[in-house]
Amino acid sequence: MDTDQVRPEVGELRSSSAVIFDVDGTLVDTNYLHTLAWARGIRDAGETVSMSAIHRLIGMGSDHLVEELLGHESKEASDGHTRHFEKLMDEIEAFPCASELLEKVHRRGGMVVLASSASEKDIEAMLEALSPPEGVIDHITKKDDVDHSKPSPDVFEVALGVTGLEPDQVLVVGDTVWDVEAATRAKMGFVGVTTGGISRHELAEAGAIDVYEDVADLLRKFDDSPLGKLLPAT
Repeated sequence: MDTDQVRPEVGELRSSSAVIFDVDGTLVDTNYLHTLAWARGIRDAGETVSMSAIHRLIGMGSDHLVEELLGHESKEASDGHTRHFEKLMDEIEAFPCASELLEKVHRRGGMVVLASSASEKDIEAMLEALSPPEGVIDHITKKDDVDHSKPSPDVFEVALGVTGLEPDQVLVVGDTVWDVEAATRAKMGFVGVTTGGISRHELAEAGAIDVYEDVADLLRKFDDSPLGKLLPAT
């Protein structure tokens, strides 16, 4: 899917509500692929970090992640992650019911916005795995659209700006504490899923208003969820 086909200009979208979805670890099962790619990239840079330490930081922007893990910047490690993740892209799979959840939000009249710290190439691979129905996704905000990565709120603030809505008319769905922090700083409510490997307790403690096992669980419980309350059946 060409991401430009689902990206209108800021202010073009018109609806009374929207749901902004993180992609990695939320809609597609990539967090552990990223963990492996980072471990290999860091090793290529001549350093060693445990995969458990890496996994705890997945969802944080790569610039912050490298600094947190190594205590300094490392272009070699970042380039290594990119190189190794490209080799793993064929293993990307969408979580069950991910596409159906997007379609449900669309049918209820909400705007569907994807917001990711990933590159254009990575997003295209994830969309291929997700295979959403045509016309369901209204906008995609990606890495190159923002100045600062998560946990900075930039990616969600830019996505919010495109909708033309106020923060209380929008919910964010994501899988990491970095998503919670970014959404909270952008003054939007956050709904969590545990498919990124972060526990229900940690997401709730970070500020999630509700947490679900996965997007299939969220879809099953849609009407009673924060999304269902934002987008009531008519």
